[in-house]
Amino acid sequence: MAMVLPIAIDMWIARLAGRALWLLYRRGRTRAIENLKASFPDKDRVWINSVGRRSFEQIAMLGMDVILTQKIVRKDNWRRYSTFKHVERVKWMMKEGRGLILVTGHYGNFEIIGYMFSLFGFQLYSIARPLDNRFVDRWLRSIRERHGQRIIDKKGAADMMPSLPSSVSIGMIADQDAGRKGIFVDFFGRPASTFKSIALLAVTRQMPVVVGYGRRIGNRFFFEIGVTRIIFPDQWQDKDDPVRWVTVEFTKAIEQFVREDPTQYWWVHRRWKTRPRGQAKGPAAVGLAETSASGLERG
Repeated sequence: MAMVLPIAIDMWIARLAGRALWLLYRRGRTRAIENLKASFPDKDRVWINSVGRRSFEQIAMLGMDVILTQKIVRKDNWRRYSTFKHVERVKWMMKEGRGLILVTGHYGNFEIIGYMFSLFGFQLYSIARPLDNRFVDRWLRSIRERHGQRIIDKKGAADMMPSLPSSVSIGMIADQDAGRKGIFVDFFGRPASTFKSIALLAVTRQMPVVVGYGRRIGNRFFFEIGVTRIIFPDQWQDKDDPVRWVTVEFTKAIEQFVREDPTQYWWVHRRWKTRPRGQAKGPAAVGLAETSASGLERG
């Protein structure tokens, strides 16, 4: 379908699918609403409902993006589909052979970041958990690796890291719940369990951490790929707990670009699933959450 229809129609179909998901996936809708209420306590129910529904559209549009990217984005036409913001320093460091840790979140089109860097020949290894459906996982992996990006299974990443040359850059999604073994740092005013492996790798190998995003412009198949923060090794040298400090800093940088357009974040994502010991599991009991969701749907 995406191969024969105009791109604008493809994106319209994807948005329609996202709206249907919002209506039919009650549990996910409730979770997204509760996450938005806790993250933006000053916003009314109409705003929260609108942002939540749009975030579901964005998730569906990402699926269409992946299909389109492999078919139409090339080295000679990338300007039709993307623009870059504050990435020059990052590109020069990578050209000079300096390995970087590139982190982003479940926001906009995070898939296109690695695709674009590998399209231009940069050495990039990305850490990802295989999808449950092995056929979809194999298909997605073939797209991710089409231009040289290499995917490392999350389970074996720790064993493979020491063997990677210092010149390669490593891409990671940095906003996943890390369970009881994670570091709790504030994300939208609430403690969120965050993997310490990102900061630990940076501190151990003295690698700069680059925080960036792939943001959709309007309803188009067009993206702004930007960098919001570069954390250099000399910034953490005098910190009492450099691993915690780096984790706090890249988490704040992710929150910054999410706040710029919260409709592109995956609010359905269970970011605050693990709570600090002694703290309630979520911002509200399940029964209250569902009552709130029903009220918002009527708003």
